[in-house]
Amino acid sequence: MSGEYVPGLEGVPATRSNISFVDGKAGVLEYRGIPIDQLAESSTFLETAFLLIFDHLPTKDELLSFEAEILGHRRVKYRIRDMIKSFPESGRPMVALQSCIAALGLFYPLQNESKEKYAYDSTIRLLAKMPTMVATFHQMRLGNDPIPPRDDLGHAANFLYMLTGNEPDPRAARIFDVCLMLHAEHTVNASTFSALVTASTLADPYTVITSAAGTLSGPLHGGANEEVIRMLKAIGTIERVRPYLEERLARKEKIMGVGHRVYKVKDPRATILQNLAQELFDRFGHSRLYDIAVEVERVCDELLGQKGIYPNVDFYSGLVYEKLGIPADMFTPVFAISRVAGWLAHWHEQLADNRIFRPTQVYTGSHNVEFTPLSLRSYA
Repeated sequence: MSGEYVPGLEGVPATRSNISFVDGKAGVLEYRGIPIDQLAESSTFLETAFLLIFDHLPTKDELLSFEAEILGHRRVKYRIRDMIKSFPESGRPMVALQSCIAALGLFYPLQNESKEKYAYDSTIRLLAKMPTMVATFHQMRLGNDPIPPRDDLGHAANFLYMLTGNEPDPRAARIFDVCLMLHAEHTVNASTFSALVTASTLADPYTVITSAAGTLSGPLHGGANEEVIRMLKAIGTIERVRPYLEERLARKEKIMGVGHRVYKVKDPRATILQNLAQELFDRFGHSRLYDIAVEVERVCDELLGQKGIYPNVDFYSGLVYEKLGIPADMFTPVFAISRVAGWLAHWHEQLADNRIFRPTQVYTGSHNVEFTPLSLRSYA
């Protein structure tokens, strides 16, 4: 069986979903029909995660119960900590996180409980424990004992505390919470598709999320905001922006943080993040990199705007994370502790009407090739 080959499956529907919606021409992103700017203004990450996973905004009692269960599962077993302790200090944080997620499946197999309860409990564990595992790896690679979670801190504030050792300013914690919401879901991106394919085999949830995390670790998916920071530092000054961009474009090289496979206008998440970055720098000290970023956006609009290439979510997020004290190589793990909400939502949705993924291919090889004995093979 053969058919039209579409590289990267671009534009090819792979599933039906009511989790999120993107209109790339109008710059619209909705979670369960609610515009992302409304959620960023009025919701929290955990409330948004509940919305994505369970298909409705929680009642007050539902949200309090959900938050309490996640708070109660933040800690990780000492054997997970011992495993992290054995990781090399120079190891990539995303590989460490992927290994830890996979290991959770050893400690929490499906046993004497219903599949529905196991799915719910696994959802809680993954949302609760991934931030702790990321922070634990970071502290241990510095030679420190891990910082235990604090029950009096919210989800975003607790992660920043475990990662940096300092209790964050409440407004900084709120800004980070919004960042988590903005990265929580984005239709069938590469890592979500990976999760769907793995889920369709009825693999356990920890394997599903491990698969998604491995896909996110690739530089074409999860590492772009780290590359934006490197680019801004390489540019160095506002005066260097135009020549730097013109040189890269002349060599047909990508400008990091601009352009998107879906959006043909400015990514709505980038607009929100730019406002957050501006507020963060106004309150806690300015960053020359932000000034350079604004100039990069201005020049890119002049040079590339007619092609529908504008800043995406990665363009300003790294600046926000850096100001919050998050190391650049931790940006992608932070992406993962946010996007796990979307991955879990798609996992639940896939299982509700499952069929294993089995795409076809366009064969381009030979036919009826005669086997050559080893003694007669010779290649120039």
